[in-house]
Amino acid sequence: MSLCDSFARSVLTLTAIMSAENSSTQEKKLAGESVYEHAIDDGSSSKFDNMDPVELKKLEKKAVRRLDIVILPMMTMFYLLSFLDRSNIGNARVAGLQKGLGMTDKQYQICVTILYVPYICAELPSNLLLRKIGPRYLMPSLLTLWGLMVALQGLVSSFAGLATVRAFLGLVEGPMFPGIVLYLSSFYTRSELAVRVAIFFSSASLSGAFSGLLAAAIINMDGLSGRPGWAWIFILEGIFSSLMGILGFYLIPSTPQELKFMDSDMKELLIRRLARDKPSSHTNQDHFSFKEVFRSLSSPQVLIVFVIFYMEGTVLYGQALFLPSIVNQLGFSANKTQLLSVGPFAAGFFVTLIAAVWSDRMKSRAIPTMVISLLGVAGFSIYLKSTARFTRYGSLFLTVPGVYAAVPPVSAWMSNNSEPHYRRATSIAIGFVATNAGGITSTWLFPTKDAPKYTRTIIINLTFTILIIVGSALNMFLLDYMNKQKIKRRDEILAPYNLDADDEKGTNAARAWVELGDRHPDFKYTL
Repeated sequence: MSLCDSFARSVLTLTAIMSAENSSTQEKKLAGESVYEHAIDDGSSSKFDNMDPVELKKLEKKAVRRLDIVILPMMTMFYLLSFLDRSNIGNARVAGLQKGLGMTDKQYQICVTILYVPYICAELPSNLLLRKIGPRYLMPSLLTLWGLMVALQGLVSSFAGLATVRAFLGLVEGPMFPGIVLYLSSFYTRSELAVRVAIFFSSASLSGAFSGLLAAAIINMDGLSGRPGWAWIFILEGIFSSLMGILGFYLIPSTPQELKFMDSDMKELLIRRLARDKPSSHTNQDHFSFKEVFRSLSSPQVLIVFVIFYMEGTVLYGQALFLPSIVNQLGFSANKTQLLSVGPFAAGFFVTLIAAVWSDRMKSRAIPTMVISLLGVAGFSIYLKSTARFTRYGSLFLTVPGVYAAVPPVSAWMSNNSEPHYRRATSIAIGFVATNAGGITSTWLFPTKDAPKYTRTIIINLTFTILIIVGSALNMFLLDYMNKQKIKRRDEILAPYNLDADDEKGTNAARAWVELGDRHPDFKYTL
């Protein structure tokens, strides 16, 4: 926890400096300002209205920096534990899980796969309920429950028992990733989101490093209280997750108004800048409607990123779940495998953060995703052509960063281009439905009989990585075309809302933002 938190804190200064710069584009939109005035101030004045712009920007930077300190460490820890508890079955397998339970390769793959079925089913409903229940209640409850499920995996004695527990684990873990992305989008502006997603998501690659180190230490408990070493991996990591879940009830705010360690002025600044960036989210007209769900599902930019997410998930989970097995089957001992698994994931951690900072600074999602994916193309190509085990192991230092580092820009991309709240909630959720559908695919791509070459699997991963590049380029050109069309048809699009001098209170303007959302002419799609 200390390494993760200290690294997250080390990038806060950089991200905070970027925050005020990146939000300036949206702040100058006339329609956004109109809705902002009525949604937040209700016509009343604020001491910030006449403040010097330079001084106001300094205060906003300070508020965002404080927000980072309050929000990001807990979200980072939550997702680190989510990914750790989901993928530690790979370390347990190396430590003797499959042999200890007398499972075949197919039964092991079923245990890995079965998690994703309830996992996928839980993602969309939980995202739609997140605002209603409140993040401070829903997210810690999920973590506490899944910690219990992880610990129970260490007590099972058969294939059927393990499969059952993992199905329940998927049900309570599924909401976490889309929930965190949606949660952060309620605190940060669109141009700040990739870095924040990267800070918490980089813990996924960090969890791969931690998982190897922890497993190497924990398996020395083999035989303690009659439990094998692989069982203690589950038991200890599960207990820790539940303890962190209980702590989350006291530390996670549901809205900017509930932020602790921040005075009322800082909270007001955060709310004002969010209203400028996403006007539709700060009116009293933004309510749940199945129409918004269907609008998300019919948006071409959402469908393209859905396909990208599926391919990304297939490659990503293949690395997460099977990298220890891949390294082990290259000819390294079980204990050495746990340690050698650390390096590629640590590389992924740093590249993920660097790529996200670049993405937010450029205010671009497509180009960083394409460039990052080229690392994956290079890594898979080297593994495919090489026969030397150390060269193949070295290629993992390209494939892991090339896969992991693309996720934050793509996640931010899905969130950036969907408004209002429930349309965004749907888009984020179905994006991760696609990711985890890819996770199901990945569980069947690494049969032991194909080790250590995995020729068919590497070709599939290479093809998917190339298609991610192609899909990103296609989506970028589509979004650019849609931006131009909205400008060209501005008057036609806004005609039904009668935005004239009679709309002094901004009622029609607010309705236009809520009903049109990302299709509003003043909403610029992020490329």
